Amino acid sequence: MARKPRSQKRAGALVVGVAVFLETAALFVRARRLAGNVVVRCRQGHLFTTIWIPAASVKALRLGWWRLQRCPVGGHWSVVTPVDEADLSEEERRFASEHHDVRVP
Repeated sequence: MARKPRSQKRAGALVVGVAVFLETAALFVRARRLAGNVVVRCRQGHLFTTIWIPAASVKALRLGWWRLQRCPVGGHWSVVTPVDEADLSEEERRFASEHHDVRVP
């Protein structure tokens, strides 16, 4: 089996690095966080907290910038997007903190 030229390996690493950077930047713009426990909203409007790690997905199916994940509030599968907690009321923040998705050991 032929080995890839070094330039192809570098180009691949560069593409992956840029993709991770862009996802991290998008998360920061939306949620004002780089990673960790993030409040998300499903397509039906439910708020809950999940662990969001750029370039990694243990409990969700990644769809580009979005994630398909089970909503613990409505008990359905939905595309979720990060939310800036500063835009939420105190009641919404409390509700989201009380509703976590499945914890990963």
